[in-house]
Amino acid sequence: MIDGAESFYLAGGSSGVLLIHGFTGLPAELLLLGEHLNRAGFTVHCPRLAGHGTSERDLMRTTRDDWFNSVLDGLAILRGTCEKIFVVGHSMGGLLTIKLAAARNVAGIVTLAAPIFIDDGLGLRNLPPREFCSDACIVQPRRKLHNVPPAANNVYERTPLISVHELVALIDDVKKILPTVNAPILIMHGEDDHTARPRSARYIMDNVGSKVKRVVTVPNCGHLLPLAEERDFVFDVVTDFLRR
Repeated sequence: MIDGAESFYLAGGSSGVLLIHGFTGLPAELLLLGEHLNRAGFTVHCPRLAGHGTSERDLMRTTRDDWFNSVLDGLAILRGTCEKIFVVGHSMGGLLTIKLAAARNVAGIVTLAAPIFIDDGLGLRNLPPREFCSDACIVQPRRKLHNVPPAANNVYERTPLISVHELVALIDDVKKILPTVNAPILIMHGEDDHTARPRSARYIMDNVGSKVKRVVTVPNCGHLLPLAEERDFVFDVVTDFLRR
């Protein structure tokens, strides 16, 4: 396991928050948000998704169903200690959050930069057919973020293309089930997100079945909302929503 990639659990009150990290990421990306919510009185759990935080080879062997099963396991842990559970997911974790809300009763959900539409600059249109992607990877730039948990920079150096196909399939799954989601939802997205196009937030807003729903756009902010310089604003908005 990558140093710092382990799941974390922060004991608090009877209201719990399940945090779900993003594609090729690890729980450390959400540690600052988790600590903020814990200080606000919530019990917080962030599981490590299957195939993440270890090696690219492990990720190649997992599917979107494996990732979702990790989320279900995390939910079961919180159900053992909490009366009310909220779910907050970043990036692909936001997609898994929506999928969880369609399958289980939760008190409310938050998506942070959930990618309904991937930015054209990432070259998704050039993704080879699935049958040619079994062992292929693309190199990812190293993260060099400051003032964040050190492990948050320890993401995979290469991304398996077969896993990208699984991510695309997950997006399609979420589009289909959005109308069945009725939990209150907060949708947050960075104005300068060059990974998940900002119009993703509007698509979720327009298609989710929830009666209580809100979009918040974060100015001058990119994709990594939980690690950005603007994160204090993000954390406060999320906390206020969960306390409503």
